[in-house]
Amino acid sequence: MQILATMHQKPIWRPKNPENTRWYEFQSLWEKNLGRELESPHDFQRSTVEHLELFWKTLLSHSKLPIAQKETDPVLMQGKRFQDAVWFPNAKGNLAECLLHKGQDHDLALIYRSELGEEERYTFGELKREVLGFQNFLKILGIKKGDVICGLVPNHPCSTIVMLATTSLGAIWSSASPDFGAKGVLDRFSQIKPKLLVSVPSVSFKGKPIDLVPKINEIVETLNQDPGFKGCFLFSEKTSPNLSNKVKFYSYPDLTFHDSPLSFVPITFQDPVYIMFSSGTTGLPKCIVQGLGVLLLHWKELALHSNLSQGDKLFYYTTCGWMMWNWTQSALSLGATVLQFEGSPFYSEPNVLWEFAEQEKVNVFGTSAKYLSVLEEQSYFPNKEYPLSSLRTLLSTGSPLFPSQFDFVYQSIKQDLHLASISGGTDLNGCFALGYPTLPVYRGEIQGIGLGMDVQIWNEDGKPVVKTKGELVCKSPFPSMPLEFWNDPSGEKYESAYFSRFPGVWCHGDFAEILENEGLIIYGRSDATLNPGGVRIGTADIYSVLESIPEIVDSVVIGQEFLQDVRIVLFVKLLEGMDLSEALVARIKNHIRESTSPRHVPALVVLVPDIPYTINGKKVEIAVKQAIEKKEIKNKNALSNPESLAFFENLSLPA
Repeated sequence: MQILATMHQKPIWRPKNPENTRWYEFQSLWEKNLGRELESPHDFQRSTVEHLELFWKTLLSHSKLPIAQKETDPVLMQGKRFQDAVWFPNAKGNLAECLLHKGQDHDLALIYRSELGEEERYTFGELKREVLGFQNFLKILGIKKGDVICGLVPNHPCSTIVMLATTSLGAIWSSASPDFGAKGVLDRFSQIKPKLLVSVPSVSFKGKPIDLVPKINEIVETLNQDPGFKGCFLFSEKTSPNLSNKVKFYSYPDLTFHDSPLSFVPITFQDPVYIMFSSGTTGLPKCIVQGLGVLLLHWKELALHSNLSQGDKLFYYTTCGWMMWNWTQSALSLGATVLQFEGSPFYSEPNVLWEFAEQEKVNVFGTSAKYLSVLEEQSYFPNKEYPLSSLRTLLSTGSPLFPSQFDFVYQSIKQDLHLASISGGTDLNGCFALGYPTLPVYRGEIQGIGLGMDVQIWNEDGKPVVKTKGELVCKSPFPSMPLEFWNDPSGEKYESAYFSRFPGVWCHGDFAEILENEGLIIYGRSDATLNPGGVRIGTADIYSVLESIPEIVDSVVIGQEFLQDVRIVLFVKLLEGMDLSEALVARIKNHIRESTSPRHVPALVVLVPDIPYTINGKKVEIAVKQAIEKKEIKNKNALSNPESLAFFENLSLPA
């Protein structure tokens, strides 16, 4: 096996011992199966696509997940359409059993810390006991395979316990974060008709206690209109007197603990385990049904791409309304410890998460580009306080990671660190592009395409291109592809979501480029691309330039129909007390022109008080464009700061 470095630019980091990674171990096994040596990790990736079924079969075997699959069974049954493919049609397993099988009873499974410093720790043995108690409760309620349980829960061990108990019975888990409004929760949960809602009576954010009972009452009274709804369980020692008397409520004393072993209902790869939701910024959220294949994808991404092993500690700053929560839960299947945090990552100091990582000796730390940008804005440098000697990998997703943010990570967090920008989506509950622990990291680039993912970049004519921006597509099925959309019996919504752009080929909706060295750049959502003069421009091109202008705190850019063409309009949020002077506007435009091209220069630069984001921290150009065009914004509940849109709705741009 050779490990080659590309020379298109100087690496910002190189692995010291690539031969000690799980990637290297698996690549060596793969080469033996193929009977030939592969020239590079990218050659390895291509070979996994060329031998797609052998790859996923080998990975399942290598993972040692307790999933029964005969050697002679088919791995993949292709259908007439991409979405008709069936993975491992004869295999059976159970998600909860897979997540709990590796850790020994005395091994740490979960470590929790709140913004207020409250802590909880669970060994795998203790976690199994809690899961058993909730499993017994669900059995008493009559919960069975195929039923839906919903959680309005914080990123706390209670979320893990209920998810494991739910899936242990072959039931389906779906969750949202307590910071969602009641309408946002109902837009999601009322579509899938849960048998039970699980929640907590209160949470804390920025030191302020938030009573969830009024929200819970509104939600359960609506869900209770379905005759199959059995009530609400609150993780509390007692129920509140303010709870609705129209709905049955349960609390911790209703759980029963006895010494019988956990039971696991076997399911197939075609049975649902999770229901995920799209962001819902353009209408009701889509209900994305996913099966056991999600775990296999997660195992690959955690073990091989992130180099996570038994006994390691993984932290990802996430909520239960983001797919990264599901992703982190799968680390339990490796016997790793999952760290959970609930609350503001900046209360009361910006060091909160780094102190947690240092004290608990975190090995893999996950966050978002937005979080890193706020650290930089606040001039907080973790390496000035903490050595982070155990930290070897930092993951970032949610939005593109700009080149300047690579510099910030290596200058201000840790120099000897595998920085892996990763990109995928809720739709597949995983990644299309992510880190390669045996290769150097280059500034501003994702290292490569995920193993077993048949990804290309296509131009508008549906032709693959390299060193040219285009649509990110996947040509072949993958195990974590949605089984279906809920309440979509004809499959019309599923077809429209991924296959309307290029029939028969998954079009993910990301604007991207494969570089000469086979690394990638993601330029953002392709539905947010700009087309001045008919030339497609990614909004990330402009955002990356603005990162270096210190007066700009945040920005959003749209393309506005104007005089039979498209003009670029840039909205900027400045440092408090600053004005958008003519000199600053000229400097912004000149910097964009010099760093990109004259076509990127905005026709208008407008000062705004705030920039809208989804609850998961994604900038929403589409909602801004709709507001400017006086169009209805169908689901403001998907936003963390919907009030920010009022400015855009009332704004009249000059001609």
